[in-house]
Amino acid sequence: MARPALPLGTYGAIRIYEVPTGFRARTLYRDFDGKTRHVEAIRRTKGAATRALTEALRDRARTDAKSIITGDARVGDVAAIWFASLQDDGRSPSTIQLYGDRLDKQVLPAIGNVRVRELTVGLIDRHLKAVKAKHGNAIAKTSRTVISGICGLAVRHDALLANPCRDVARISTKPKRETKALDAERIRAIRGWFSTDATAQYRDLPDLVAFLAGTGLRIGEACALRWTDLDLGEGTVTVRGTVVRLRGQGLTIKPSPKSKAGSRILELPSWCVAMLRRRQAVHGDVELVFAAPRSGKVRDLSNTRRGLREAFAKMGVSDVTSHTFRRSVATLMDEAGLSARHGADQLGHANPTETMNSYWGRKVRKTGAAEVLEVLGDN
Repeated sequence: MARPALPLGTYGAIRIYEVPTGFRARTLYRDFDGKTRHVEAIRRTKGAATRALTEALRDRARTDAKSIITGDARVGDVAAIWFASLQDDGRSPSTIQLYGDRLDKQVLPAIGNVRVRELTVGLIDRHLKAVKAKHGNAIAKTSRTVISGICGLAVRHDALLANPCRDVARISTKPKRETKALDAERIRAIRGWFSTDATAQYRDLPDLVAFLAGTGLRIGEACALRWTDLDLGEGTVTVRGTVVRLRGQGLTIKPSPKSKAGSRILELPSWCVAMLRRRQAVHGDVELVFAAPRSGKVRDLSNTRRGLREAFAKMGVSDVTSHTFRRSVATLMDEAGLSARHGADQLGHANPTETMNSYWGRKVRKTGAAEVLEVLGDN
Protein backbone atom coordinates (compact mmCIF):
# COMPACT_ATOMS: atom_id res chain seq x y z
CA MET A 1 0.00 0.00 0.00
CA ALA A 2 1.48 3.34 -1.07
CA ARG A 3 2.42 5.85 1.59
CA PRO A 4 -0.10 8.74 1.68
CA ALA A 5 1.17 12.01 0.24
CA LEU A 6 2.09 14.87 2.55
CA PRO A 7 -0.56 17.58 2.82
CA LEU A 8 0.21 20.68 0.77
CA GLY A 9 2.63 23.03 2.50
CA THR A 10 3.89 20.45 5.02
CA TYR A 11 7.10 18.47 5.42
CA GLY A 12 8.20 15.09 6.74
CA ALA A 13 10.76 14.04 9.32
CA ILE A 14 13.95 16.09 9.46
CA ARG A 15 17.09 13.95 9.11
CA ILE A 16 20.59 15.08 10.10
CA TYR A 17 23.74 13.97 8.24
CA GLU A 18 27.34 14.77 9.05
CA VAL A 19 29.25 16.41 6.19
CA PRO A 20 32.84 17.72 5.91
CA THR A 21 31.74 21.28 6.69
CA GLY A 22 29.41 20.41 9.58
CA PHE A 23 25.89 18.98 9.39
CA ARG A 24 23.17 18.78 6.74
CA ALA A 25 19.50 18.92 7.82
CA ARG A 26 17.23 17.51 5.14
CA THR A 27 13.54 16.75 4.68
CA LEU A 28 10.85 16.29 2.07
CA TYR A 29 8.52 19.24 1.49
CA ARG A 30 5.34 19.14 -0.57
CA ASP A 31 5.01 22.38 -2.51
CA PHE A 32 1.67 23.91 -3.35
CA ASP A 33 2.03 22.73 -6.93
CA GLY A 34 1.59 19.20 -5.58
CA LYS A 35 5.21 18.09 -6.10
CA THR A 36 7.33 16.77 -3.23
CA ARG A 37 10.93 18.04 -3.16
CA HIS A 38 14.02 17.72 -0.98
CA VAL A 39 14.86 20.83 1.05
CA GLU A 40 18.08 21.08 3.04
CA ALA A 41 20.34 23.40 5.01
CA ILE A 42 24.01 22.98 5.98
CA ARG A 43 25.50 24.57 9.12
CA ARG A 44 28.39 23.90 11.47
CA THR A 45 26.24 22.33 14.24
CA LYS A 46 23.20 20.04 14.29
CA GLY A 47 21.06 22.64 16.06
CA ALA A 48 22.03 25.42 13.65
CA ALA A 49 21.29 23.21 10.65
CA THR A 50 17.87 22.25 12.03
CA ARG A 51 16.95 25.88 12.78
CA ALA A 52 18.07 27.03 9.34
CA LEU A 53 16.01 24.31 7.69
CA THR A 54 12.82 25.08 9.65
CA GLU A 55 13.21 28.79 8.84
CA ALA A 56 13.64 27.93 5.15
CA LEU A 57 10.53 25.76 5.26
CA ARG A 58 8.57 28.56 6.92
CA ASP A 59 9.64 31.08 4.29
CA ARG A 60 8.99 28.57 1.51
CA ALA A 61 5.42 28.05 2.71
CA ARG A 62 4.81 31.81 2.83
CA THR A 63 6.21 32.31 -0.67
CA ASP A 64 4.29 29.36 -2.10
CA ALA A 65 1.03 30.48 -0.56
CA LYS A 66 1.48 34.01 -1.89
CA SER A 67 2.25 32.79 -5.39
CA ILE A 68 -0.58 30.28 -5.63
CA ILE A 69 -3.42 32.41 -4.23
CA THR A 70 -4.38 34.28 -7.38
CA GLY A 71 -7.59 34.75 -9.27
CA ASP A 72 -6.68 31.84 -11.54
CA ALA A 73 -6.03 29.44 -8.65
CA ARG A 74 -8.50 26.64 -8.10
CA VAL A 75 -10.68 26.79 -5.00
CA GLY A 76 -9.38 23.38 -3.91
CA ASP A 77 -5.77 24.62 -3.82
CA VAL A 78 -6.65 27.72 -1.81
CA ALA A 79 -8.82 25.59 0.48
CA ALA A 80 -5.79 23.41 1.29
CA ILE A 81 -3.82 26.47 2.40
CA TRP A 82 -6.74 27.81 4.45
CA PHE A 83 -7.35 24.46 6.13
CA ALA A 84 -3.65 24.05 6.99
CA SER A 85 -3.77 27.42 8.77
CA LEU A 86 -6.57 26.40 11.14
CA GLN A 87 -4.25 24.63 13.56
CA ASP A 88 -1.98 27.67 13.69
CA ASP A 89 -5.05 29.73 14.61
CA GLY A 90 -5.59 27.57 17.70
CA ARG A 91 -8.88 26.01 16.55
CA SER A 92 -10.06 23.05 18.58
CA PRO A 93 -9.63 19.53 17.11
CA SER A 94 -13.41 19.08 16.93
CA THR A 95 -13.81 22.32 14.95
CA ILE A 96 -11.03 21.34 12.55
CA GLN A 97 -12.67 17.95 12.04
CA LEU A 98 -16.06 19.60 11.43
CA TYR A 99 -14.64 22.02 8.83
CA GLY A 100 -12.68 19.20 7.19
CA ASP A 101 -15.85 17.15 6.80
CA ARG A 102 -17.65 20.02 5.13
CA LEU A 103 -14.70 20.61 2.82
CA ASP A 104 -14.45 16.98 1.76
CA LYS A 105 -18.17 16.21 1.53
CA GLN A 106 -19.84 19.44 0.36
CA VAL A 107 -17.45 22.18 -0.77
CA LEU A 108 -14.67 20.51 -2.77
CA PRO A 109 -16.85 18.05 -4.74
CA ALA A 110 -19.03 20.94 -5.91
CA ILE A 111 -16.69 23.91 -6.41
CA GLY A 112 -13.18 22.58 -5.80
CA ASN A 113 -12.23 22.98 -9.49
CA VAL A 114 -13.76 26.43 -9.85
CA ARG A 115 -11.29 29.30 -10.32
CA VAL A 116 -11.17 31.81 -7.47
CA ARG A 117 -12.12 34.67 -9.80
CA GLU A 118 -15.24 32.70 -10.75
CA LEU A 119 -16.58 32.71 -7.20
CA THR A 120 -19.66 34.92 -7.29
CA VAL A 121 -22.53 35.54 -4.92
CA GLY A 122 -24.88 33.68 -7.26
CA LEU A 123 -22.65 30.61 -7.61
CA ILE A 124 -22.11 30.26 -3.86
CA ASP A 125 -25.77 30.97 -3.09
CA ARG A 126 -26.94 28.25 -5.48
CA HIS A 127 -24.46 25.78 -3.99
CA LEU A 128 -25.56 26.51 -0.43
CA LYS A 129 -29.23 26.18 -1.36
CA ALA A 130 -28.49 22.76 -2.86
CA VAL A 131 -26.64 21.73 0.33
CA LYS A 132 -29.52 23.01 2.45
CA ALA A 133 -32.08 21.05 0.45
CA LYS A 134 -30.08 17.83 0.63
CA HIS A 135 -28.44 17.99 4.07
CA GLY A 136 -30.28 20.62 6.11
CA ASN A 137 -29.66 24.10 7.46
CA ALA A 138 -26.90 23.27 9.93
CA ILE A 139 -24.59 21.66 7.36
CA ALA A 140 -25.34 24.44 4.88
CA LYS A 141 -24.42 27.09 7.45
CA THR A 142 -21.13 25.39 8.32
CA SER A 143 -20.38 25.05 4.60
CA ARG A 144 -20.91 28.76 4.25
CA THR A 145 -18.45 29.38 7.09
CA VAL A 146 -15.85 27.24 5.32
CA ILE A 147 -16.34 28.95 1.96
CA SER A 148 -16.21 32.35 3.65
CA GLY A 149 -12.87 31.42 5.22
CA ILE A 150 -11.48 30.41 1.84
CA CYS A 151 -12.75 33.59 0.20
CA GLY A 152 -11.40 35.70 3.06
CA LEU A 153 -7.93 34.26 2.45
CA ALA A 154 -8.28 35.04 -1.26
CA VAL A 155 -9.29 38.64 -0.46
CA ARG A 156 -6.22 39.07 1.75
CA HIS A 157 -4.04 38.05 -1.20
CA ASP A 158 -5.91 40.35 -3.63
CA ALA A 159 -7.27 37.36 -5.57
CA LEU A 160 -10.81 38.63 -4.87
CA LEU A 161 -11.98 42.20 -4.40
CA ALA A 162 -14.53 41.29 -1.72
CA ASN A 163 -15.86 38.22 0.07
CA PRO A 164 -18.96 37.10 -1.89
CA CYS A 165 -20.26 35.10 1.10
CA ARG A 166 -21.33 38.35 2.75
CA ASP A 167 -24.23 38.73 0.33
CA VAL A 168 -25.56 35.18 0.03
CA ALA A 169 -28.99 34.44 1.47
CA ARG A 170 -29.15 34.05 5.23
CA ILE A 171 -29.31 30.50 6.54
CA SER A 172 -31.41 30.09 9.65
CA THR A 173 -30.57 27.37 12.17
CA LYS A 174 -33.44 28.01 14.53
CA PRO A 175 -34.77 24.75 15.98
CA LYS A 176 -38.04 23.44 14.56
CA ARG A 177 -39.52 23.44 18.02
CA GLU A 178 -38.70 25.64 20.94
CA THR A 179 -36.93 24.04 23.88
CA LYS A 180 -39.27 24.22 26.86
CA ALA A 181 -38.29 24.97 30.42
CA LEU A 182 -39.56 22.84 33.28
CA ASP A 183 -40.76 24.08 36.63
CA ALA A 184 -39.42 22.70 39.91
CA GLU A 185 -42.33 20.31 40.38
CA ARG A 186 -41.85 18.66 36.99
CA ILE A 187 -38.08 18.34 37.51
CA ARG A 188 -38.62 16.66 40.87
CA ALA A 189 -41.11 14.31 39.21
CA ILE A 190 -38.60 13.42 36.48
CA ARG A 191 -35.87 12.81 39.05
CA GLY A 192 -38.20 10.59 41.03
CA TRP A 193 -39.15 8.55 37.96
CA PHE A 194 -35.52 8.00 36.95
CA SER A 195 -34.62 6.84 40.45
CA THR A 196 -37.22 4.03 40.26
CA ASP A 197 -36.94 2.92 36.62
CA ALA A 198 -34.89 -0.28 36.25
CA THR A 199 -33.62 0.49 32.75
CA ALA A 200 -32.53 4.01 33.72
CA GLN A 201 -30.72 2.60 36.73
CA TYR A 202 -29.01 -0.06 34.58
CA ARG A 203 -27.79 2.72 32.27
CA ASP A 204 -26.67 4.80 35.29
CA LEU A 205 -28.84 7.78 34.33
CA PRO A 206 -30.55 8.94 37.58
CA ASP A 207 -27.52 10.70 39.09
CA LEU A 208 -26.58 12.25 35.75
CA VAL A 209 -30.09 13.66 35.30
CA ALA A 210 -30.04 15.02 38.86
CA PHE A 211 -26.65 16.67 38.25
CA LEU A 212 -27.77 18.28 34.97
CA ALA A 213 -30.86 19.64 36.73
CA GLY A 214 -28.78 20.91 39.65
CA THR A 215 -26.15 22.72 37.59
CA GLY A 216 -27.34 23.46 34.05
CA LEU A 217 -24.10 22.02 32.66
CA ARG A 218 -23.90 20.77 29.11
CA ILE A 219 -24.04 16.98 28.98
CA GLY A 220 -20.52 16.85 27.51
CA GLU A 221 -19.21 18.97 30.37
CA ALA A 222 -20.88 16.73 32.95
CA CYS A 223 -19.51 13.54 31.41
CA ALA A 224 -15.99 15.03 31.36
CA LEU A 225 -15.93 15.71 35.12
CA ARG A 226 -13.34 13.97 37.26
CA TRP A 227 -13.63 13.56 41.00
CA THR A 228 -10.71 15.98 41.31
CA ASP A 229 -12.94 18.66 39.73
CA LEU A 230 -15.27 18.50 42.74
CA ASP A 231 -14.74 20.05 46.16
CA LEU A 232 -17.60 18.52 48.11
CA GLY A 233 -16.42 20.17 51.30
CA GLU A 234 -16.84 23.58 49.71
CA GLY A 235 -19.77 22.39 47.62
CA THR A 236 -18.27 23.45 44.27
CA VAL A 237 -17.57 22.01 40.84
CA THR A 238 -14.87 23.23 38.45
CA VAL A 239 -15.78 22.88 34.79
CA ARG A 240 -12.59 22.25 32.81
CA GLY A 241 -13.44 20.34 29.63
CA THR A 242 -15.97 18.49 27.54
CA VAL A 243 -16.32 15.11 25.84
CA VAL A 244 -15.79 15.01 22.07
CA ARG A 245 -15.37 12.25 19.48
CA LEU A 246 -12.45 12.75 17.11
CA ARG A 247 -11.72 10.72 14.01
CA GLY A 248 -8.79 8.40 14.64
CA GLN A 249 -8.90 9.01 18.39
CA GLY A 250 -12.43 8.06 19.38
CA LEU A 251 -13.97 9.47 22.53
CA THR A 252 -11.72 11.89 24.36
CA ILE A 253 -11.94 14.78 26.81
CA LYS A 254 -11.06 18.10 25.26
CA PRO A 255 -9.17 20.02 27.97
CA SER A 256 -11.33 23.11 27.54
CA PRO A 257 -15.11 23.57 27.39
CA LYS A 258 -17.10 24.76 24.41
CA SER A 259 -15.98 28.38 24.92
CA LYS A 260 -13.64 30.40 27.10
CA ALA A 261 -16.53 31.30 29.36
CA GLY A 262 -17.16 27.59 29.81
CA SER A 263 -14.23 27.32 32.22
CA ARG A 264 -15.87 28.20 35.50
CA ILE A 265 -16.32 27.31 39.17
CA LEU A 266 -19.89 26.88 40.37
CA GLU A 267 -21.57 26.30 43.70
CA LEU A 268 -23.76 23.23 44.03
CA PRO A 269 -27.12 22.89 45.80
CA SER A 270 -26.79 20.93 49.04
CA TRP A 271 -28.96 18.07 47.72
CA CYS A 272 -26.63 17.76 44.72
CA VAL A 273 -23.60 17.59 47.05
CA ALA A 274 -25.33 14.84 49.05
CA MET A 275 -26.03 12.89 45.85
CA LEU A 276 -22.39 13.20 44.78
CA ARG A 277 -21.16 12.02 48.20
CA ARG A 278 -23.34 8.90 47.87
CA ARG A 279 -22.06 8.35 44.35
CA GLN A 280 -18.44 8.81 45.39
CA ALA A 281 -18.83 6.13 48.04
CA VAL A 282 -19.78 3.67 45.28
CA HIS A 283 -17.87 4.93 42.23
CA GLY A 284 -15.02 6.88 43.79
CA ASP A 285 -12.43 4.39 42.52
CA VAL A 286 -13.22 5.44 38.93
CA GLU A 287 -11.59 8.64 37.69
CA LEU A 288 -14.68 10.07 36.01
CA VAL A 289 -17.76 11.10 37.99
CA PHE A 290 -20.17 9.94 35.27
CA ALA A 291 -18.17 7.26 33.48
CA ALA A 292 -19.59 4.63 31.12
CA PRO A 293 -21.51 2.20 33.35
CA ARG A 294 -19.73 -0.98 32.31
CA SER A 295 -16.23 0.09 31.22
CA GLY A 296 -15.55 2.99 33.55
CA LYS A 297 -14.18 4.94 30.56
CA VAL A 298 -15.41 8.12 28.88
CA ARG A 299 -19.14 8.01 28.34
CA ASP A 300 -20.41 7.98 24.74
CA LEU A 301 -22.63 11.05 24.39
CA SER A 302 -24.62 9.58 21.50
CA ASN A 303 -25.50 6.47 23.49
CA THR A 304 -26.27 8.55 26.57
CA ARG A 305 -28.57 10.91 24.66
CA ARG A 306 -30.33 7.95 23.09
CA GLY A 307 -30.84 6.40 26.50
CA LEU A 308 -32.26 9.68 27.80
CA ARG A 309 -34.61 10.01 24.80
CA GLU A 310 -35.91 6.49 25.33
CA ALA A 311 -36.40 7.15 29.04
CA PHE A 312 -38.22 10.44 28.47
CA ALA A 313 -40.44 8.80 25.83
CA LYS A 314 -41.21 5.95 28.22
CA MET A 315 -42.12 8.50 30.89
CA GLY A 316 -44.36 10.36 28.44
CA VAL A 317 -42.29 13.57 28.17
CA SER A 318 -40.78 13.20 24.70
CA ASP A 319 -40.27 16.97 24.41
CA VAL A 320 -37.63 16.88 27.18
CA THR A 321 -33.91 16.61 26.33
CA SER A 322 -30.69 17.08 28.29
CA HIS A 323 -30.67 20.69 27.05
CA THR A 324 -34.06 21.24 28.66
CA PHE A 325 -32.38 21.29 32.06
CA ARG A 326 -30.10 24.17 30.98
CA ARG A 327 -33.13 26.18 29.91
CA SER A 328 -34.90 25.25 33.14
CA VAL A 329 -31.98 26.38 35.33
CA ALA A 330 -31.89 29.74 33.53
CA THR A 331 -35.66 30.14 33.89
CA LEU A 332 -35.64 29.34 37.61
CA MET A 333 -32.84 31.85 38.14
CA ASP A 334 -34.75 34.49 36.18
CA GLU A 335 -37.94 33.87 38.13
CA ALA A 336 -35.98 34.25 41.35
CA GLY A 337 -34.87 37.73 40.29
CA LEU A 338 -31.26 36.87 39.46
CA SER A 339 -29.68 38.84 36.63
CA ALA A 340 -28.87 37.60 33.14
CA ARG A 341 -25.22 38.09 34.01
CA HIS A 342 -25.52 35.52 36.77
CA GLY A 343 -27.28 33.20 34.34
CA ALA A 344 -24.47 33.60 31.79
CA ASP A 345 -21.89 32.68 34.42
CA GLN A 346 -23.88 29.64 35.50
CA LEU A 347 -24.41 28.30 31.98
CA GLY A 348 -20.98 29.25 30.61
CA HIS A 349 -22.21 31.26 27.65
CA ALA A 350 -19.42 32.73 25.52
CA ASN A 351 -21.85 35.16 23.93
CA PRO A 352 -24.82 35.07 26.30
CA THR A 353 -27.63 36.01 23.98
CA GLU A 354 -29.79 33.42 25.74
CA THR A 355 -29.29 35.28 28.98
CA MET A 356 -29.72 38.74 27.51
CA ASN A 357 -26.98 41.21 26.69
CA SER A 358 -24.09 40.14 28.87
CA TYR A 359 -20.42 39.66 28.41
CA TRP A 360 -18.41 36.46 28.46
CA GLY A 361 -15.27 35.27 30.24
CA ARG A 362 -16.33 36.06 33.82
CA LYS A 363 -16.02 33.16 36.27
CA VAL A 364 -18.25 34.18 39.17
CA ARG A 365 -18.66 31.39 41.70
CA LYS A 366 -21.58 32.86 43.63
CA THR A 367 -24.10 33.05 40.82
CA GLY A 368 -26.99 32.45 43.20
CA ALA A 369 -28.03 29.27 41.42
CA ALA A 370 -27.21 26.98 44.35
CA GLU A 371 -29.88 28.62 46.55
CA VAL A 372 -32.45 28.71 43.76
CA LEU A 373 -31.93 25.05 42.83
CA GLU A 374 -32.45 23.83 46.41
CA VAL A 375 -36.13 23.48 45.48
CA LEU A 376 -35.25 20.51 43.26
CA GLY A 377 -34.08 18.38 46.19
CA ASP A 378 -35.99 15.52 47.73
CA ASN A 379 -38.76 16.57 50.08
